[in-house]
Amino acid sequence: MKAAQEIILAPVITEKSMTGARDQKKFTFKVAKDANKIEIAKAVEELFKVKVAKVNTIHVRGQQRRYGRFEGYTASWKKAVVTLTADSKNIEFFEGMM
Repeated sequence: MKAAQEIILAPVITEKSMTGARDQKKFTFKVAKDANKIEIAKAVEELFKVKVAKVNTIHVRGQQRRYGRFEGYTASWKKAVVTLTADSKNIEFFEGMM
């Protein structure tokens, strides 16, 4: 079993993710590619001391990039949208950004 810090890599800070966090208690994170939904839910509960209702995961493909005559792809990654229960408190990290 991996540590919670190895599963949750970074928060995803976009306008859409901030709207979901404020209105629907949905928080978006960049997670390890080999993590499953159960591991992600346990990691969020352990790190932020909240109750998780459900987890949706998305594999994000790398985008094609060019640098002069050379081209390649950025790294692909995995995104998780974590929905908290109605009686759970919000994650403090996102409080200052909303």
